[in-house]
Amino acid sequence: MAGTSKHPRVVVTGMGAMTPIGQSVADFWDALTKSRCGIGPIEGIEAGELERLSARIAGQIHGFKHTERLAGWTRDKSIMHSSRYCWLAAAAADEAIKQSGLQVPVADPHRVACIIGSGVGGQINSEIAGRDRYIRGKTAVHPMLLPRIVASSASAHIGIEHGIRGPTYAISSAGASASHSIGIGYDYLRHGLCDVAIVGGSESAITYTALLACEALDLLAPDGCFPFARRRRGTVLAEGAGALVIETEEHARARGATVLGEICGFGMTGGGENMLRPDTDACTAAMRMAIEDAGLRPSDIDYINANATGCRFGDVDETKAIKAAFGKHARKLAVSSTKSMHGNLFGASGAVEAIACIKAMATKTLPPTIGLDEADAGCDLDYVPQKARKKRKLGYTMTNAFALGDLNASIVLGPPPG
Repeated sequence: MAGTSKHPRVVVTGMGAMTPIGQSVADFWDALTKSRCGIGPIEGIEAGELERLSARIAGQIHGFKHTERLAGWTRDKSIMHSSRYCWLAAAAADEAIKQSGLQVPVADPHRVACIIGSGVGGQINSEIAGRDRYIRGKTAVHPMLLPRIVASSASAHIGIEHGIRGPTYAISSAGASASHSIGIGYDYLRHGLCDVAIVGGSESAITYTALLACEALDLLAPDGCFPFARRRRGTVLAEGAGALVIETEEHARARGATVLGEICGFGMTGGGENMLRPDTDACTAAMRMAIEDAGLRPSDIDYINANATGCRFGDVDETKAIKAAFGKHARKLAVSSTKSMHGNLFGASGAVEAIACIKAMATKTLPPTIGLDEADAGCDLDYVPQKARKKRKLGYTMTNAFALGDLNASIVLGPPPG
């Protein structure tokens, strides 16, 4: 069973979420269980440019004011001049750290890590700067442009505010960024490098250039994100952030923290074959590694929050990989894609979807795949269509991230130990 290895157990004591369907974990989970969709017409892109795009929808966060949400930040005032992806990460981390009850500034700063993943970091700021300089005729760029752009800035801001002096950096591996961040933080704790880690991912790159890049690869759907459905035509870009406070069980128990769940196993692979389409065998291997790392059997997993983005090949390939990894048990598994509601959060996906797994276990509720009116012929598992479902037995869960570049990660999560 999970946690029987020589390594210490790693538990989750705090969670934070910023998504198009909720700007807190409570609101996010409520929206998932009520099948709410946060995908709609794109705002914030000039009308002339929007008209040139064939896909004009996205998952955007409306009404977020960083000056209000981060008004309590006192050590790092520079966050107010940073980029939107940093603000989203900071808001998610702030929620997670407050829930965890960690003393701030942290009591033992060199024993705490902060690893926040992002696929493209502050890309939007490069686009804004280019427009200001070459189209609008400004003679200078914003003095904070460089830290606004680099993908490590979110980790740095969170580290400064909370007095973290342990490993602090970003991981950039496209849609697997947050999952890799969680996995690396998990390994740091198991191997004694740290006692606590703030991990997750953040993304805010709904820009004209990003949309053009995705359209060039025919990745975007014009009408919605419909994973596993026969009518699916592509994915939908979204912005958001997710953060988790993870720590060794001993450290959490010693300070009286409430344990929300457990990180039980982690597996990651590179397909080594194709930039644009994950290799089925590599995806299968990542899932098997995570299950083996957790000390579990495939039959112990009750639910998978799938990578499924709504793209033509990916959903079928993931279904094949699940069948290969789980054998006959695949027919008993519940599998869903919450991207149908919040969109493709890219580098933030793994963290937000891990949070969905932990909430699913806590409430014995399976989040649905909305928009699944007729499944594709190659997608023949139980995808929890349309509505959330109560499940009497909901033990271990898994979240998959199979990313651009054939970068794959799977995480096994469990309920609070003992």
